[in-house]
Amino acid sequence: MKWVSPKSEGKMLFKSKLKWVALAGLVLSALSLFTHFLLAKHTYGIISEYHSSVTIISWRPKFKKSDLSTNNPSNRRLWAPVRRLESLHPHANPSGDYAAPEMQSTGFIFVKIRGGFHEIRNAISDVVAVSRLLNATLVIPEIQSTTRSKGISTQFKSFPYLYNEDQFIATLAKDVQIVKTLPKNLKGARRKKEIPSFKVPHGASPYYYLHHVLPMLTKHSVVELLVSSGGCLQSILPPHLVEYQKLRCRVAFHALRFREEVQNLAIKILNRLRASGQPFIAYDPGMTRDALAYYGCEELFQDVHTELIMHRRAWMIKRRLLKGNLSSDSAENYRNGLCPLMPEEVGILLRAYGYSSDTIIYISGGEVFGGLKKLIPLHAMFENVVDRTSLSSTMEWDKVYGRETNLVDEYSMTPPSANLDMRTKSWKTSGPRPRPLPPPPARPKMYNVEGWWGWVAESDNEPESTIVELRTNAHQLLWEAIDYMVSIEADAFITGFDRDGKGNPNLASLVAGHRFYQSPASRTYGLDRKEIAKLFEEIRDSLYQPNRTWITSLHKQLRRSLTDGLLEESKKSKPLSFLSFPVPECSCMVDDSTKRPVNASSSPLPHSEIPVFLGQVDQCPAWMNGPTSSQLREETEEDNEKDDSASLGLFFGLSNGNQEGEIGDASNKEEALVEDQEELEGGER
Repeated sequence: MKWVSPKSEGKMLFKSKLKWVALAGLVLSALSLFTHFLLAKHTYGIISEYHSSVTIISWRPKFKKSDLSTNNPSNRRLWAPVRRLESLHPHANPSGDYAAPEMQSTGFIFVKIRGGFHEIRNAISDVVAVSRLLNATLVIPEIQSTTRSKGISTQFKSFPYLYNEDQFIATLAKDVQIVKTLPKNLKGARRKKEIPSFKVPHGASPYYYLHHVLPMLTKHSVVELLVSSGGCLQSILPPHLVEYQKLRCRVAFHALRFREEVQNLAIKILNRLRASGQPFIAYDPGMTRDALAYYGCEELFQDVHTELIMHRRAWMIKRRLLKGNLSSDSAENYRNGLCPLMPEEVGILLRAYGYSSDTIIYISGGEVFGGLKKLIPLHAMFENVVDRTSLSSTMEWDKVYGRETNLVDEYSMTPPSANLDMRTKSWKTSGPRPRPLPPPPARPKMYNVEGWWGWVAESDNEPESTIVELRTNAHQLLWEAIDYMVSIEADAFITGFDRDGKGNPNLASLVAGHRFYQSPASRTYGLDRKEIAKLFEEIRDSLYQPNRTWITSLHKQLRRSLTDGLLEESKKSKPLSFLSFPVPECSCMVDDSTKRPVNASSSPLPHSEIPVFLGQVDQCPAWMNGPTSSQLREETEEDNEKDDSASLGLFFGLSNGNQEGEIGDASNKEEALVEDQEELEGGER
């Protein structure tokens, strides 16, 4: 037996304890790292500056507390309501002799709606009016963009994917009977395609429904309407059908409420935009691939996007969606106002008008064709350019989307590599050589870091949409719903283009119409692109160094856009979409002359000028009469003695700081005072 000294035994015991301590430390370190990774993954969506998986804008806003007192004439000129329109108020209530829907209806109308967000909204308001016209019961419309998409949440599908069904039915209970589904016997007939179906043309007249649809509805008790191009009822109706126009307004502006998850996220984004106490501008570029192709604006890009636009234009011509030649003069189209204003040009307009570099600009409208590259010049002029992705988190969007299945695209999976032995054996037994190679498989369209346009170099035909892209199309409806709500509440709204890929008013036009109904005096710039293009042609070689004469002309043009621009918009858009300009049918004019403060020195425009501008506007009910906000403000000429030097200095400061002396020239003081007063009045007098 080997003798071990107590000293050696103590050393061994110490080493054994040291090993256990080290092992325990390693285990605790591993547990700590594991816990850290779990927490980081769980809180990523909250602490990542509202990062989203679908990012358009990656830079961070720098919101600052600003002093925007209404006592400052420059602030009033940029943000105050348009005084000329303050007497207008929303009024879509039915008249006294408006009857409730009859209990015995002529049958059921089942509607399938295809298209984008603005087309869906137009179509729903129209089918409600058609149901009232035919005394029919309307089945909640089916939104095809969601039913055709795989993998979206089963909790929200079709109409409830966007809107609140119960709110829709309850709000219109006194206008038309609405049910969620067809009776069982008619469901079976529809599945067997035994019910009459109508592919409704865009802007169909009341005569079409009364003489073609109504007889079949009476005979079969149900008809199916297929609406694929937005509005399915004539936009401008005869005067004796004005109640149907008011019904359209009640549908679009009161009954169509977004579901709770969408509304909650929109409110959160609005709160984050207003957290600094600073007003913001909503800007819709209107730069979609379809619109650019339809109007022949491909040469505005000079890169691969030009070829993508040409592909789409050729596709439209082939399917007879567009009449014209494949090639077009983009420069001439731009000069005629048929192409969108670039974000850089809109930025120059706003800076020249006086908006400072820290103004918050919210990018709305979904797709910006050309991507972030087209927005970089705008961000160089305005540091707070944001969108829905930079003001929301992935977790918040997951709540909006609901629980979705994980889609695995068959094209995104790497094909398994064959075993080397099998390939060698196949080569030896494959027969005589040479052998023609099999055709390569069709290359799928993929959204990845390199871009999804790789197919352009290999094929003349654009690949079919993948299942992931179909789900993205459904998500696009939710993105535009958020943008719609934010844009309506914006302090000012401006758009670069107001047409879609079919030549009809787009989302921006619907936003402008909703703003004009809800708050007519809010600042909505209806830009005349043809006149703006002329102005830019004058300074094309020196965009950032215009002279004072040019800026004065621009100020006049933007002032006109607040009033006269809306009139021009009504002439172009209203025949195609009633909701783009629901005035005067859904508005009234208050009589506040008797309540005007005696000591107010400045007066609003006479009421007699408003009907000339908008058409005959009805008088509001007596309970709506009251003083407007401009009349409650006691203003004097001294309040407006601040000239436009500040706005000119802000703009010229982008390129040359030596211009300040020229800007402050006292000889232009009187002219600037007149301009500022006109702008406070909201337009040319």
